[in-house]
Amino acid sequence: MTEISRLRWLCRRGMKELDLVMTGYLENYYDDADQSEQSSFRVLLDMQDPNLFALLVGRESSNDNNITSLIDKLRSMAKKP
Repeated sequence: MTEISRLRWLCRRGMKELDLVMTGYLENYYDDADQSEQSSFRVLLDMQDPNLFALLVGRESSNDNNITSLIDKLRSMAKKP
């Protein structure tokens, strides 16, 4: 299984909203992202759905600036039609 295939599988979440956001990022931004952003994305994929969702909707925040930056990018991406 390739790394992208593995990440695509991990993007399949228990919440449809998370599926769409995480898969959308993987398909449209991941390849062009720098190592730090790719690493942050993999960290997010390791999170439990409620924690990830709380970060995305702003109920929780991260102390990691790279995670915060990626969350901002995901929020912006999710707002686009």
